[in-house]
Parts: sequence; structure tokens; C-alpha cells
Amino acid sequence: QVQLVESGGGLVQAGGSLRLSCVASGRTFSNSAMGWFRQAMADEREFVATISGSGDTTSYADSVKGRFTISRDNAKNTVYLQMNSLQPEDTAVYYCAARSGLRANVLIGRYDYWGQGTQVTVSS
Repeated sequence: QVQLVESGGGLVQAGGSLRLSCVASGRTFSNSAMGWFRQAMADEREFVATISGSGDTTSYADSVKGRFTISRDNAKNTVYLQMNSLQPEDTAVYYCAARSGLRANVLIGRYDYWGQGTQVTVSS
């Protein structure tokens, strides 16, 4: 079993930045690829970014490429999502997820464990 706890969400003006953190416990963290997903009201949950267990492979949704950066610190069992140039359309609940494998993956169904989410609101 893996427990994931996100933090760092909040209210920010358009053009601003936030950094989300997700602390994992209960499994060897470096053995798990991690992902960030988001869900806006009335929308389905969608992929944002993923990172491999070692941190050497990342992938991003086209909508955030060049603005968001995923990273991890295996010594701290933590994955981060640095979000720059935020726009109102980035407003959503952001979820951290872990999968039982090393390879980064963009598919929501490939993730086994989920956090409770953290709200990000971008005002115009």
C-alpha cells in the first residue's frame, strides 16, 4: 500500500507560479513512476505530467509543455510539479499518482495509488 499526500495548491493570479509537492510512503519510492493529473469541475481527470522511477524520463501534456516541470527527490520520497505562467484554464484539483513500475506512463489507468488532491485556482 502507498500513501500519497499533496500540498502546495492555492489561489494565484494569471501569469503566476505554484509548486506542488507529493510525499509518498509505504513503498520503495524509487521503484515507482509518478504522475500528476488534474480534474476541473464537470471534466474528466486528465494527464498532466509523468516521471520515471529514476527521474531520467519525463513526459508532459501538450497544454502544459514548456510551462510545467515535474521532478522528484527519491531521498525525500517526494515528487514536485513546478507550474509557471499559470492561466485560468489550469484551474483544477491536481492529483498525484504512483504506479507499480519504473516506467513513466501517461495513461490514467496505469496508476495504482492516488492522493486526495490539492486545489489550484488561477484568477484572471
